[in-house]
Amino acid sequence: MNIVTIEHLTKSYTERLLFDDTDFSIQEGEKVGLIGINGTGKSTLLKIVAGLEEPDSGTVTRRRGLDIRYLPQNPQFVAGETILESIVRENEGHSHVWDLESQAKTMLTKLGIHQFDAKVETLSGGQRKRIALVSVLLSTAELLILDEPTNHLDSQMADWLEDYLKKFKGALLMITHDRYFLDSVTSRIVELDKGKLYSYQANYEGFLKLKAERLDMALASERKRQSILRVELEWMMRGARARSTKQKAHIQRYEALRDQKAPEFDAQVELDSVSSRLGRTTVEVEGLCKAYGDKVLIKDFTYIFLKNDRIGIIGPNGSGKSTLMKMIAGWVEPDAGTVTIGQTVKLGYFSQENEAMDESLRVIDYIKEVAEYVPTNDGRITASQMLERFLFPSSVQYSVISKLSGGEKRRLYLCRILMEAPNVLMLDEPTNDLDIQTLTILEDYLDSFQGIVIAVSHDRYFLDRIARRIFAFEGDGAVRQYEGGFTDYQVAWEQIHGGDIPEPKKEKSSGPKEKPREKKLKFTYREQKEWETIEETIASLEEETAALEQEIEAAATDYEKLKELMARKEETERLLEEKMDRWMYLNDLAERIAAQQS
Repeated sequence: MNIVTIEHLTKSYTERLLFDDTDFSIQEGEKVGLIGINGTGKSTLLKIVAGLEEPDSGTVTRRRGLDIRYLPQNPQFVAGETILESIVRENEGHSHVWDLESQAKTMLTKLGIHQFDAKVETLSGGQRKRIALVSVLLSTAELLILDEPTNHLDSQMADWLEDYLKKFKGALLMITHDRYFLDSVTSRIVELDKGKLYSYQANYEGFLKLKAERLDMALASERKRQSILRVELEWMMRGARARSTKQKAHIQRYEALRDQKAPEFDAQVELDSVSSRLGRTTVEVEGLCKAYGDKVLIKDFTYIFLKNDRIGIIGPNGSGKSTLMKMIAGWVEPDAGTVTIGQTVKLGYFSQENEAMDESLRVIDYIKEVAEYVPTNDGRITASQMLERFLFPSSVQYSVISKLSGGEKRRLYLCRILMEAPNVLMLDEPTNDLDIQTLTILEDYLDSFQGIVIAVSHDRYFLDRIARRIFAFEGDGAVRQYEGGFTDYQVAWEQIHGGDIPEPKKEKSSGPKEKPREKKLKFTYREQKEWETIEETIASLEEETAALEQEIEAAATDYEKLKELMARKEETERLLEEKMDRWMYLNDLAERIAAQQS
């Protein structure tokens, strides 16, 4: 049964058409993830469903008495209230108001908030977002509408929220760019694409397959239309005598085919991997220390960054990750230790704050401040062409930056940094406010980037995708090194310490203790990719071995060629044996994962 139904939705914002006569609905208990390119209207749809905005045309029907709670991207608070006072006021109609404060303290502690009597105006943006999230989760709402709930959550907090929402009995509509989170929580993905809403009855992994099928069908239909159109056009172009006998229905069919809209596809954020040459000395950090008052963030940290290093930095909020990045960039002075930057190093720092972005500038002028032309592997392109590749069409390039959405500003900021052709790329929470499509292209770009990548992120998928080494902030200034991506780090922690990754140290709480969750088995990103292709690789090696055996038989009298073929066969058989051993390991892991899920 639908609890919200929207029909013929049309909505414009300035010159942009966000929704073009499209439909949308939510059923009882359904968990829906909304995805799409930044600036296309995702947050607007959430506000329309919540009743905070009205469409230009169309109808919005909500079930009578439906209780809805909405978490905005940037929640507002009443100045002077404490954290607990704000939560209690927002949930005055709670059926168990007598237990509300206790529940709030437990949730707040889970999300790293311990000073319950702190005034809301003294808190950081991330803390305010987490407080608003607690307030929404404590409500008795039948429909939760969450705009980027995983922003400002570290991995342990995201795990907790993931489990909470999976157990939530009501309906859920949310925007998030955390792909593991989407995959685990949602039962349906809705994609906003060029003013239309497309629904996929699947989690994120299923959505990727179904969308590929939809695009393939659209391309096949377009090819068929173009083929028929060519035939019809030839018929229409015949001589005057033939035209005089044309049937009216035939002409109408041609005109209908001619006027039919071809499917539109997003321009890709095509990022050629361009960087400056990196010399022998890169970035060397020795004996680095930093503390604020009694809080020690970093103690005696030493590391020499290697060419083509891919470093992921993780840890609880406030543990010092961004501080380390800023010390490397020269924005913050260490208390002790040195940071040596090689003469050929060209830093590109994608900070959380969109540093030095003058929002009164036009989009194209902001990019032209860096360069009129951008070098690429294929030559050079203009600033305007680069913006087109970053999904900023010419109609937007001459708009002032202040008119862009938050996500579009982040994308523009990333475009500017990559245009500078850095050879050391520092990314501080790049997955906040970047849409999934841009993240995917960024990840592909980093695959071929000829330089060092250092990324602070709580996005587990992103870290699995790009990191080869993890630096983990583990408290008391300790920064420890683990090989592989985030999932590899989790496995290593369990093997070394025999338990789940610990939560950050916190003040004593009288709240109930939660039983430790059973460790979830899952493939790492690289293992998943390997598992998908290993059988084809084995088959290819077996075919190669068989072909070599035939060549050996044919070359029995040619000693030199026979020697070469035997060596090749021996190497191929060695590779085949390695792949068979690897297949046995991956197959065993796949069976254990399947058994755990059943």
